[in-house]
Amino acid sequence: MDLNKNVIEEFRANNGKVGGMFEGAPLILLTTAGARTGKPHTTPAVYLRDGNRYLVFGSNAGDPKHPHWYHNLLANPHFTVELGTEEGVVKPFAARAVVLEGEARDRYWELQCSCSPAFRGYAEQTERTIPVIALHLLDLGANNQERNQMIGRQLIQHHNDLRSELHRVRAEIDRAPAGESAQADAGSGADLVGQLRRHCLTFCYALQTHHIRENGTFTAFERQFPHLLPALTRLRQEHEVVERALEEFEALLNGGLPADPADVKKLRAELDRLVAGLEEHFAYEEQHLLPALEVPLPS
Repeated sequence: MDLNKNVIEEFRANNGKVGGMFEGAPLILLTTAGARTGKPHTTPAVYLRDGNRYLVFGSNAGDPKHPHWYHNLLANPHFTVELGTEEGVVKPFAARAVVLEGEARDRYWELQCSCSPAFRGYAEQTERTIPVIALHLLDLGANNQERNQMIGRQLIQHHNDLRSELHRVRAEIDRAPAGESAQADAGSGADLVGQLRRHCLTFCYALQTHHIRENGTFTAFERQFPHLLPALTRLRQEHEVVERALEEFEALLNGGLPADPADVKKLRAELDRLVAGLEEHFAYEEQHLLPALEVPLPS
């Protein structure tokens, strides 16, 4: 894990180039959502370019099990990749994964082994068939109106899902003991924190994944709708602000049991601040992106 962390940091700092054992290898970063937890995970992978798509291989260095990122892609094939670019900086791209099968899988596997013989050695170390996955980057071309509209509708649905999760967190805080009975009801306080932590973890992971994928989608927006660059820049900055607000709220939850009415009030105030910021962020995003996708604004 430490090796991956170092490779990821070097990759991002050097426009996709790294040294050491991966020096000279064509690398890509995959950020998937955990199949069970929804937590975002970033993993470096060697790729083979095939026209407009990128092929990656679930070799896991010959391990008997498939890599975690492969299971994550099976659970949700929509994810984010990061690549070095001609602009000299690593950029995120929204992508969709398709697992190759049969003759197509075998042909590209043999091509990869001819380019990098180490992969044939990985196959000899395991009894499993190493999967080959094609990564298709999002293209918001002018001839993709139906698909673009679907993306806009998905954006609205994701925002509504996140709103619903926030409301569940809010409902748990509203269940908190209040007034003089709060001090005596330690069990309720413990239950409240437990519920809040569970909901917050679910919400935090969902929002992190949503923003990571959006940052990749914004790259496609920049190319197709350059007039939206100021709005996209603001939205990316707001993603960072929201991340800090989430960290502060989580720190409050981890600071102790909110058995005192003043603590519960502080939690409510912090959550209200987070909700207000997100609602403003969602509204701004919908106002600027949906018209470009020819999707009506929510009523």
